[in-house]
Amino acid sequence: MDHSTPMITNDAVVLGLLMAILAVIFITSHSEKPVFKKFYRVVPALLLCYFVPSVFSSLGVISGEASKLYFVSSRYLLPTCLVLLCLSIDLKGIMRLGPKAVIMFFTGTLGIIAGGPIAFLIVAAIAPDIVKSLGVEDVNAVWRGMTTVAGSWIGGGANQTAMKEIFGVGDKVFSSMIAVDVIVANIWMACLLFASGDPDKYDRMLGADNSAIKELQTKMADYQAKMARIPNLTELMTLLGVGFAVTALGHLVADNLAPALSKSEYAPFFEKISLTSKFFWLIMTATAIGLGMSFTKVARLEAVGASRIGSAMLYVLIASIGMKMDITAVAKSPGLFMVGLIWIAIHGGLLILVAKLIRAPLFFLAVGSQANVGGAASAPVVASAFHPTLAPVGVLLAVFGYFVGTIGAWLCGLILQAAAGG
Repeated sequence: MDHSTPMITNDAVVLGLLMAILAVIFITSHSEKPVFKKFYRVVPALLLCYFVPSVFSSLGVISGEASKLYFVSSRYLLPTCLVLLCLSIDLKGIMRLGPKAVIMFFTGTLGIIAGGPIAFLIVAAIAPDIVKSLGVEDVNAVWRGMTTVAGSWIGGGANQTAMKEIFGVGDKVFSSMIAVDVIVANIWMACLLFASGDPDKYDRMLGADNSAIKELQTKMADYQAKMARIPNLTELMTLLGVGFAVTALGHLVADNLAPALSKSEYAPFFEKISLTSKFFWLIMTATAIGLGMSFTKVARLEAVGASRIGSAMLYVLIASIGMKMDITAVAKSPGLFMVGLIWIAIHGGLLILVAKLIRAPLFFLAVGSQANVGGAASAPVVASAFHPTLAPVGVLLAVFGYFVGTIGAWLCGLILQAAAGG
């Protein structure tokens, strides 16, 4: 089937389908019927919100490439939901979580930097003719292309583009690597979402002390239950007005600051650390203002459902992310996907090892990983799987990725070059 032209091209219909999918999942996951209770004990509802749209995408019914819903949800709904989720954030509670989150983030970064060359050497030993799967004769094409995946997984799109230019990656190889990047990263995200369905089980396996996270979750849940009341229309409009107004301000900052920095005399440096990215400034502005408002009377909007509406917006983003994954793309370059899967397995394995050594809970492992591999768009998704109010933790960690993405990917590229003898 030609996935470039999906069966449904009207985004209004696509949105309706995604919302219907989310509604069915939420209804069945809260059903009292034994069959649903047994099913959702094994499969987390959040994972289905992500996976079911990917099935429709893989079947060619919808397409994340043809649709603009991901762009809309990531540029409009994501910053708005971050503002709403930040209103009730307990910064003191987050600070008490300690340094383990940062340790796990940099462990994830190290896993990507070292994992790429190791995966390359393993697959080169097993299948030395892997470059033929690309139809490319240049023996250096694969390792050069892998640097763009490293850039994306540590930093994001801007870092990925930087690696393409730095290492001279050809367009054909680049397009194949984008497929590896998206599919493998999404498969890993699905694994993290699955594990988040029963974090206590994995925390016991890791021998982790999750008391600080439990305390923060309980405190926020109690606060929300105590303050919650049925909002009137004025309060709902105020809540939405605050969220979208801050998003608008974020776009204004991004639209003016990013181009200004890209034209300054220090533009090459700013570009390397993603300061010329509009998305970076959008997310940073929304998160910073949201955190600032949590110390003001605006925080009272939590009583009328700020985090609930923010979470609803986040679920739309989750569905639109899932829509971007076409599992059938694996068949086009199986060798490259083998490299990608081994690479992400090394990344995950190192995270598990360090988590075991420092007794870090699954939350830190998952968010530290996704802040690398997924960035600001999906790190809050994984964080919110543990508790909606923890979403900003994912964003704050993802900010590290923007700054270390280019230098980390560049180091990975140098090691890959040495491994390939290029």
